[in-house]
Amino acid sequence: MLRTPPFHRSVPILARACRHATPAFPVAESEREELAGRIVRERVGGRFWAPDPGQRRPVLVVLSGKGPERSRLATMLKQVLAVHAARDVMLVRRGARQPAAGLARRLGIAHVPWESDPHALLDGAVRVYADAVGDIARLAALRGLPVVLLGPEGGREEPFLRTDVLADLLDRTAYVCPFTSSPISCAEAIALLAGWRRTIMANRQIGACLAMSRWKRRRIADFLATAPGAPPFIEDFRAGLHGALAVWATRQPPGLAEAARRSGTPVWRVEDGFVRSIGLGSALMPPSSITIDTRGIYYDPARESDLEHILQTATFDPALRARAGKLVESLVRRGISKYGAGRAVALRESWDTGGRRTILVPGQVADDQSVRCGGGRIGGNLELLQTVRRHNPDAFVVYRPHPDVEATHRLGHMDDSIVMQLADRIDRGGAILDTISRVDEVHTLTSLAGFEALMRGRRVVTYGAPFYAGWGLTVDLGDVPARRTRHLSLEELVAGVLILFPRYLDPVTRLPCGPEVLIDRLQTPDLWRPTPWMRALAAQTALRKAWARIRAAWTS
Repeated sequence: MLRTPPFHRSVPILARACRHATPAFPVAESEREELAGRIVRERVGGRFWAPDPGQRRPVLVVLSGKGPERSRLATMLKQVLAVHAARDVMLVRRGARQPAAGLARRLGIAHVPWESDPHALLDGAVRVYADAVGDIARLAALRGLPVVLLGPEGGREEPFLRTDVLADLLDRTAYVCPFTSSPISCAEAIALLAGWRRTIMANRQIGACLAMSRWKRRRIADFLATAPGAPPFIEDFRAGLHGALAVWATRQPPGLAEAARRSGTPVWRVEDGFVRSIGLGSALMPPSSITIDTRGIYYDPARESDLEHILQTATFDPALRARAGKLVESLVRRGISKYGAGRAVALRESWDTGGRRTILVPGQVADDQSVRCGGGRIGGNLELLQTVRRHNPDAFVVYRPHPDVEATHRLGHMDDSIVMQLADRIDRGGAILDTISRVDEVHTLTSLAGFEALMRGRRVVTYGAPFYAGWGLTVDLGDVPARRTRHLSLEELVAGVLILFPRYLDPVTRLPCGPEVLIDRLQTPDLWRPTPWMRALAAQTALRKAWARIRAAWTS
């Protein structure tokens, strides 16, 4: 009854019958009812991903076609109608829909497709009739509804069905983690299905996707799967779209927001997550984590984003805080940042700091959206470095240029001679996490390096308004929104930023997963090797950028 939704054609098995084996996770009698209640509350089990039929009736008749022949259909319905008024009855019938629908109309009862959400069907029910014990009957028993099994001579109520269902779920079924193939408990399977249900229901609110690069569309379709299928990709916005429009935030066409507002279409902005992959998007490595923001976008403090709303209002219970603490420990121990696992350099040139406080200033791409939206009064890397030196005249300042700026001379590049007038050292190469581990403080405009420094116990000073500023964990010299009034612990900040807000996708099974699964996958380099197609596209992209720079130089 608990099984994986059809996100794609080859989803792994979550549960299998094991009627003669000792349960791997015995469940005490006191916990059995709680698990039954969780299945009902979380609305999982059966084909819970199927559409809501949109109808409710107090009496549900479920005919699977596994029992009596089709000729017995009228007989069984008449058994029900002898007890209940036709207007109160709804038929759910597998196969032969047209004859069943015609008979239902003649008898004056409602008829809905077999492919319907069983929880929606049961929401209005007070009694269930069935020709066999299937998913709907089992879920009805877990709700405490009377279940009557229909037969040739009439029906008989099954008062012990609830006990049998719980025994099947907890004693005679083995659950397997789809990501590791290791045994898991029924409670863990329920939690996994509940998360998948929330994802599917959210995805069904999306009517179409816009401004998504072609090379990442398959991965985006996996993130937005509606089980089965996914929202279509379109090239231009059109009014009359049913549902929200998911758009890649940095590729949003000019005028889209206003056009969508006039047509009443919500715009949901999509961006890379904070633990993304091994490899850059510029190298055409598909993301394994994204964020979807229904309010704004996390790097623009001008208005509240979903991330800010989570941090301001979410309840961080002890279990969630403990999970976040373990996540921090794992990220730090494994040296993981946004684009993979950084390997610490065993031998690095020592810095002669003279015992001074050491400050890292990470450079940023000046026209990056986080800088343009959240940089505030600071105009770029030079002004940031000047401000840091002015506030810290006696510190040992280490400047780390942004790799994209270094490689492509994107906006934000500074000559070393200018940098060394303000900094004591320029740091290049290696993982930035290695550099963070060698400094006392990180001073930044909006860089994600500030968040990663917080997880590594460093003092962080912000000069802009990054998403992690304003929660009592950083020294904020920028214009942080006054609406951020809550003081959070590091575990609460991490829970919001890395657990509650992003979406993760397992690159092996292509199933929605938690951050822990992705972090484990980052330890397998073979999963992240670029394909020949990716190498060819990356080379094409590099040539196109080089030609654009040459043309720009000629015209200037």
